[in-house]
Amino acid sequence: QVDLVESGGGLVQAGGSLRLSCAASGSIFSINTMGWYRQAPGKQRELVASITSGGRINYADSVKGRFTVSRGNAKNTVYLQMNSLKPEDTAVYYCHLVTIVPVDTTSIQYWGQGTQVTVSS
Repeated sequence: QVDLVESGGGLVQAGGSLRLSCAASGSIFSINTMGWYRQAPGKQRELVASITSGGRINYADSVKGRFTVSRGNAKNTVYLQMNSLKPEDTAVYYCHLVTIVPVDTTSIQYWGQGTQVTVSS
C-alpha cells in the first residue's frame, strides 16, 4: 500500500504563487510517474503536470510557462511550483502516482486526498 500526503494549498491573489508538495510512503517500484491532477467544480479531473522516474515531464497546455513540476532527491516526493496564478486555476489539486509492477508489468495507481487551491481575482 502506498500513501500520498499533499501539502501547500491555500488562497492566493491572481498573479501570486503557491508550491504544492506530495510525499509518497510505502512500497514504490522504481519505474513510476508522479504528478498532479486538478478538478474544478462541475468539471472533470484533468492532468496538470507529470514527471517520470526517468525525468520526462509533461504539462497541460494551460499551465505551460507558469507551473514547474519536479521531484525530490529521494524520488518519493513531487512538487508543483505554481506562478502567475489565475482564477481559472482554482481547483482541488490531487497528487497522483502510477507505478509498474516488475514481475508482470501491470500498473497500479494511487491518489492523494486533494488540496484546495483558490485564486482570487
